[in-house]
Amino acid sequence: MTQSRAYHHGDLRRALLDAAVEVMAESGPAALSLRDLARRADVSHAAPAHHFGDKAGLLTALAAQGFELLAEALRDAGDDLVDTGVAYVGFAVRHRAHFEVMFRPDLYRPDDPAVVAARTRAGELLRTGVARRTGRGPDVDALAAWSIVHGFATLWLSGALPSRVGPDPEAAARTVISRLFP
Repeated sequence: MTQSRAYHHGDLRRALLDAAVEVMAESGPAALSLRDLARRADVSHAAPAHHFGDKAGLLTALAAQGFELLAEALRDAGDDLVDTGVAYVGFAVRHRAHFEVMFRPDLYRPDDPAVVAARTRAGELLRTGVARRTGRGPDVDALAAWSIVHGFATLWLSGALPSRVGPDPEAAARTVISRLFP
Protein backbone atom coordinates (compact mmCIF):
# COMPACT_ATOMS: atom_id res chain seq x y z
CA MET A 1 0.00 0.00 0.00
CA THR A 2 1.37 3.38 -0.92
CA GLN A 3 1.48 6.37 1.39
CA SER A 4 -0.99 8.24 -0.82
CA ARG A 5 -3.50 5.38 -0.61
CA ALA A 6 -3.18 5.13 3.14
CA TYR A 7 -3.81 8.84 3.72
CA HIS A 8 -6.01 9.97 0.82
CA HIS A 9 -9.12 10.58 2.93
CA GLY A 10 -9.82 14.07 4.14
CA ASP A 11 -12.02 12.66 6.89
CA LEU A 12 -11.30 8.97 7.32
CA ARG A 13 -13.35 8.72 10.50
CA ARG A 14 -16.45 9.89 8.67
CA ALA A 15 -15.70 7.66 5.67
CA LEU A 16 -15.48 4.64 7.99
CA LEU A 17 -18.73 5.56 9.74
CA ASP A 18 -20.43 5.97 6.35
CA ALA A 19 -19.09 2.57 5.26
CA ALA A 20 -20.39 1.05 8.52
CA VAL A 21 -23.86 2.44 7.79
CA GLU A 22 -23.69 0.86 4.31
CA VAL A 23 -22.69 -2.54 5.69
CA MET A 24 -25.40 -2.48 8.32
CA ALA A 25 -28.01 -1.46 5.75
CA GLU A 26 -27.02 -4.52 3.73
CA SER A 27 -26.50 -7.08 6.48
CA GLY A 28 -27.09 -5.64 9.97
CA PRO A 29 -24.57 -4.92 12.73
CA ALA A 30 -23.48 -8.55 13.14
CA ALA A 31 -21.86 -8.48 9.68
CA LEU A 32 -19.73 -5.46 10.50
CA SER A 33 -15.96 -5.97 10.59
CA LEU A 34 -13.19 -3.41 10.76
CA ARG A 35 -11.26 -5.24 8.04
CA ASP A 36 -14.22 -5.02 5.64
CA LEU A 37 -14.65 -1.32 6.43
CA ALA A 38 -10.98 -0.72 5.64
CA ARG A 39 -11.43 -2.47 2.30
CA ARG A 40 -14.54 -0.43 1.49
CA ALA A 41 -12.79 2.83 2.44
CA ASP A 42 -9.69 1.76 0.51
CA VAL A 43 -7.33 2.14 3.46
CA SER A 44 -5.02 -0.17 5.36
CA HIS A 45 -6.66 -2.74 7.62
CA ALA A 46 -5.13 -0.96 10.64
CA ALA A 47 -6.77 2.40 9.87
CA PRO A 48 -10.17 1.67 11.48
CA ALA A 49 -8.48 0.41 14.64
CA HIS A 50 -6.47 3.61 14.79
CA HIS A 51 -9.69 5.66 14.88
CA PHE A 52 -12.00 3.40 16.88
CA GLY A 53 -9.89 0.78 18.63
CA ASP A 54 -12.29 -2.07 17.94
CA LYS A 55 -15.77 -2.87 16.67
CA ALA A 56 -17.38 -1.69 19.92
CA GLY A 57 -15.54 1.62 19.55
CA LEU A 58 -16.86 2.04 16.03
CA LEU A 59 -20.40 1.22 17.13
CA THR A 60 -20.03 3.63 20.05
CA ALA A 61 -19.18 6.41 17.60
CA LEU A 62 -22.13 5.38 15.43
CA ALA A 63 -24.48 5.40 18.43
CA ALA A 64 -23.29 8.87 19.46
CA GLN A 65 -23.75 10.11 15.90
CA GLY A 66 -27.22 8.57 15.84
CA PHE A 67 -28.31 10.23 19.07
CA GLU A 68 -27.03 13.57 17.72
CA LEU A 69 -29.04 13.08 14.52
CA LEU A 70 -32.10 12.12 16.56
CA ALA A 71 -31.74 15.21 18.78
CA GLU A 72 -31.49 17.35 15.65
CA ALA A 73 -34.64 15.76 14.17
CA LEU A 74 -36.57 16.23 17.42
CA ARG A 75 -35.42 19.85 17.74
CA ASP A 76 -36.39 20.59 14.14
CA ALA A 77 -39.87 19.12 14.73
CA GLY A 78 -40.79 22.09 16.92
CA ASP A 79 -43.09 22.14 19.93
CA ASP A 80 -45.92 19.90 18.75
CA LEU A 81 -45.78 16.46 20.37
CA VAL A 82 -47.33 14.72 17.37
CA ASP A 83 -44.74 16.32 15.08
CA THR A 84 -42.02 15.23 17.49
CA GLY A 85 -43.27 11.64 17.38
CA VAL A 86 -43.46 11.70 13.59
CA ALA A 87 -39.91 13.08 13.49
CA TYR A 88 -38.77 10.17 15.67
CA VAL A 89 -40.30 7.65 13.28
CA GLY A 90 -38.88 9.51 10.28
CA PHE A 91 -35.44 9.44 11.87
CA ALA A 92 -35.70 5.67 12.45
CA VAL A 93 -36.65 5.07 8.82
CA ARG A 94 -34.02 7.40 7.31
CA HIS A 95 -31.23 6.33 9.70
CA ARG A 96 -32.04 2.69 10.23
CA ALA A 97 -28.45 1.57 10.87
CA HIS A 98 -28.02 4.18 13.58
CA PHE A 99 -31.42 3.33 15.07
CA GLU A 100 -30.60 -0.36 15.22
CA VAL A 101 -27.36 0.31 17.11
CA MET A 102 -28.53 3.12 19.42
CA PHE A 103 -30.98 0.94 21.28
CA ARG A 104 -28.69 -2.07 21.56
CA PRO A 105 -26.27 -1.00 24.32
CA ASP A 106 -24.83 -4.51 24.30
CA LEU A 107 -23.15 -3.57 20.99
CA TYR A 108 -21.32 -0.44 22.15
CA ARG A 109 -20.05 1.44 25.19
CA PRO A 110 -23.19 3.11 26.59
CA ASP A 111 -21.20 5.02 29.22
CA ASP A 112 -19.03 6.76 26.62
CA PRO A 113 -19.24 10.53 27.28
CA ALA A 114 -20.22 11.37 23.69
CA VAL A 115 -23.03 8.80 23.77
CA VAL A 116 -24.24 9.96 27.19
CA ALA A 117 -24.29 13.62 26.12
CA ALA A 118 -26.09 12.97 22.82
CA ARG A 119 -28.57 10.51 24.37
CA THR A 120 -29.30 13.03 27.14
CA ARG A 121 -29.93 15.81 24.59
CA ALA A 122 -32.36 13.66 22.62
CA GLY A 123 -34.12 12.50 25.78
CA GLU A 124 -34.48 16.03 27.11
CA LEU A 125 -36.08 17.19 23.88
CA LEU A 126 -38.65 14.40 24.10
CA ARG A 127 -39.32 14.95 27.82
CA THR A 128 -39.68 18.71 27.37
CA GLY A 129 -42.13 18.25 24.51
CA VAL A 130 -44.23 15.84 26.55
CA ALA A 131 -44.24 18.10 29.61
CA ARG A 132 -45.39 21.06 27.48
CA ARG A 133 -48.19 18.98 26.01
CA THR A 134 -49.45 17.28 29.15
CA GLY A 135 -48.65 19.89 31.77
CA ARG A 136 -47.57 17.10 34.11
CA GLY A 137 -44.21 15.80 35.17
CA PRO A 138 -42.43 14.49 32.13
CA ASP A 139 -41.04 11.15 33.31
CA VAL A 140 -43.93 8.69 32.99
CA ASP A 141 -45.59 10.51 30.12
CA ALA A 142 -42.27 10.76 28.27
CA LEU A 143 -41.73 7.04 28.73
CA ALA A 144 -45.21 6.37 27.36
CA ALA A 145 -44.65 8.66 24.37
CA TRP A 146 -41.24 7.17 23.66
CA SER A 147 -42.62 3.64 23.94
CA ILE A 148 -45.34 4.45 21.44
CA VAL A 149 -43.13 6.05 18.80
CA HIS A 150 -40.25 3.62 19.30
CA GLY A 151 -42.62 0.67 19.10
CA PHE A 152 -44.21 2.03 15.95
CA ALA A 153 -40.81 2.67 14.36
CA THR A 154 -39.60 -0.82 15.27
CA LEU A 155 -42.76 -2.45 13.92
CA TRP A 156 -42.45 -0.43 10.70
CA LEU A 157 -38.81 -1.34 10.17
CA SER A 158 -39.44 -5.03 10.79
CA GLY A 159 -42.34 -5.10 8.31
CA ALA A 160 -44.72 -6.27 11.02
CA LEU A 161 -47.45 -3.65 10.50
CA PRO A 162 -50.44 -4.59 8.36
CA SER A 163 -50.44 -3.25 4.80
CA ARG A 164 -53.54 -1.17 5.51
CA VAL A 165 -51.38 1.38 7.36
CA GLY A 166 -50.13 2.47 3.93
CA PRO A 167 -46.72 3.02 2.37
CA ASP A 168 -45.75 6.24 4.18
CA PRO A 169 -44.32 5.62 7.66
CA GLU A 170 -44.62 9.25 8.76
CA ALA A 171 -48.25 9.58 7.66
CA ALA A 172 -49.12 6.29 9.34
CA ALA A 173 -47.29 7.34 12.51
CA ARG A 174 -49.12 10.69 12.52
CA THR A 175 -52.47 8.86 12.43
CA VAL A 176 -51.52 6.59 15.33
CA ILE A 177 -49.87 9.26 17.46
CA SER A 178 -52.75 11.69 16.92
CA ARG A 179 -55.18 9.16 18.35
CA LEU A 180 -53.13 8.80 21.50
CA PHE A 181 -52.23 12.47 21.95
CA PRO A 182 -55.24 14.37 20.53
